[in-house]
Order: sequence, then structure tokens, then C-alpha cells
Amino acid sequence: MNSLADAVVVDHTPPPLARMVIAVLALAGLLISLYLTLYKLGYLGVIQCGTGGCEVVQTSQYAYFLRLPVALWGMGAYTTLLALALAGVHGSRADDRRLGLVILTVATIRVVFSAYLTYLEAAVIRAWCRWCVVSAVLITLIFFAALFDVRRSRNLAP
Repeated sequence: MNSLADAVVVDHTPPPLARMVIAVLALAGLLISLYLTLYKLGYLGVIQCGTGGCEVVQTSQYAYFLRLPVALWGMGAYTTLLALALAGVHGSRADDRRLGLVILTVATIRVVFSAYLTYLEAAVIRAWCRWCVVSAVLITLIFFAALFDVRRSRNLAP
């Protein structure tokens, strides 16, 4: 080695785009679920929805799961997805397939739960919460990005 520059190896591989997309979508979902949680816990007086459907959904018996507000579960899921996605864009974890599978597992559980909640809105409660619908769209997009990421990491395997 002739110089310090020869000893430093610079990786010019861009971070995984799917994980960056997951992080941005999870951040948006986290903010929505935080807003709904603050409303549910009484820190906000009136929920801003435009149609009134949000209050109907948020005050229904289905707004709780295992004695906790559903929005709080959403906060936990989106925070987990955000942390996993951010951990997976740098260094040795950028190509870690196991991390991609964990993200996909969390997203799959959440998308199934979200589909159940959407069914409840349509068939049982008969009211639509716009924030909940946006959250359902976000988690569905996260699910597809996670599928893409797992496929990408499988193609990188030697």
C-alpha cells in the first residue's frame, strides 16, 4: 500500500431503495397513528376528518384491541417498521435478507390486521375514517415494498 487512500475501501453501492421507501411510508403512518392515538386518549378535542366518519369509527367498540387503542398498536407497528427500515439502509445490514424478512413479516401481520379493520368499517360500523383508510393504503404499500426488498436481497445472495 502506497498511501492511506489505498487502505480505505469506499463502498459506492446505493442504499436499498425499497427500505428507504418503507422508512418514509412508516414515518407517515407513525404520524397518522400518533394523531389518532392523541385523539383517542383525549388530548385532542375534535378529530379533523371532514365527514364525521372518523369519530364514529374512533368511538366504536372496535377502536380497542386487547384493551389498547388500535391507533396505539399502529404506532408500535409503524415505529418498528421505521426502525427496521432505517437499520437496514446502512453498512452490512443493507443486504441482510433476514432483516428484509423481518420487515416483511411485520408488514404482513399489519396488512392482515388492517384488512380486518377495513372490513369492520365497511360491514359492521358502516362508517369510514379517512385517516384509517390512508393508514391501510400506507401499510399495503409498505407490504409491497417489503416484498420487493426480499426479492432484491434474494437476487444478491451468492
